[in-house]
Amino acid sequence: MELIRKGAEANIYLDKGKRIIIKDRVEKGYRPEELDRKIRKMRTKSEAKLLDKARMAGVPVPKVISSEENKIVIEYIPGERVKDILDKDNVKEIASEIGKIVSRLHSNNIIHGDLTTSNFISAGGRVYLIDFGLGCISTSVEKKAVDIHLFEEALESTHPELYETGLDLMMSAYRKNYCDSDPVLKRLEDIRKRGRYITR
Repeated sequence: MELIRKGAEANIYLDKGKRIIIKDRVEKGYRPEELDRKIRKMRTKSEAKLLDKARMAGVPVPKVISSEENKIVIEYIPGERVKDILDKDNVKEIASEIGKIVSRLHSNNIIHGDLTTSNFISAGGRVYLIDFGLGCISTSVEKKAVDIHLFEEALESTHPELYETGLDLMMSAYRKNYCDSDPVLKRLEDIRKRGRYITR
């Protein structure tokens, strides 16, 4: 078992032999013990449900193998983070696929909460979405717009040279595959304006 990421919320372990990932939510010493246990259990259960719901909606995500208390065991997807491989040769294919993935999420009222290129994995000619730890179920147009805004901010900061092309391709696929995209994209414009106002 190999520790592959030590995070503020959870430690991620990889067992290559069993081809599984174990996400173990860490204790928070500043919270009362019983409250901390309940919060970690609730978030673990929620993430497992979101992964199952996304999978049923046709979103390429790791399969949940088991979930209990503060640990969730999921299928290991052997691939590369989009953050590490996105370039001018694959941006059309990958960005378009991301747009389709996000459209499927939002069509089923699934909010991911952390749509960055680090949470998309390219493997076997497919793009997978991982880490639903900040996700939720919601019909909120605002939350869906924030989801997209997070992605475009991540794309701009990690791949500035591909930002315009990648975002256009992603948004085009999103519009094409999500019939209720108009109010979300309108709200996205409002969020962008708020950001510019705050920056100034």
